[in-house]
Amino acid sequence: MRCPFCQNEDTQVKDSRPTDDKSAIRRRRFCVACGARFTTFERVQLRELTVLKKNGRRVPFDRNKLERSLDIALRKRPVEAERIERMINGIVRQLESMGESEIDSEVIGRLVMEGLDGLDQVAYVRYASVYRNFREASDFANFLGKMSEVSEE
Repeated sequence: MRCPFCQNEDTQVKDSRPTDDKSAIRRRRFCVACGARFTTFERVQLRELTVLKKNGRRVPFDRNKLERSLDIALRKRPVEAERIERMINGIVRQLESMGESEIDSEVIGRLVMEGLDGLDQVAYVRYASVYRNFREASDFANFLGKMSEVSEE
């Protein structure tokens, strides 16, 4: 494993243990050249997934991109990192278990919306504003109105 600090390829594993939800192996590593310590995760990947974008492009599924979009939606929200990681693992498992190698970006967005709805309402609205392409304040008002109607039922 290459050191992310000095790019040296000679690193050593100091400690390995499963993550809390047993979905990955967490490895603490040490760089022999610069002395830096860093963590890597090893996960099972059932199949290569391709995301079919709205414009017709096909791109490889990137778990890190999913993590970044959730980090943005959940920024400064009181949600534990462990709950976020469980949500991401659940979404990835659902995508892999669909049996398809190509997944519409709409499907991924819908799964993220479902997960955020149960996790944090503010993050849910933040994500929805990008996912549903809100352009004006009235788009937010309409969305929030529909949310309150559903919660009253």
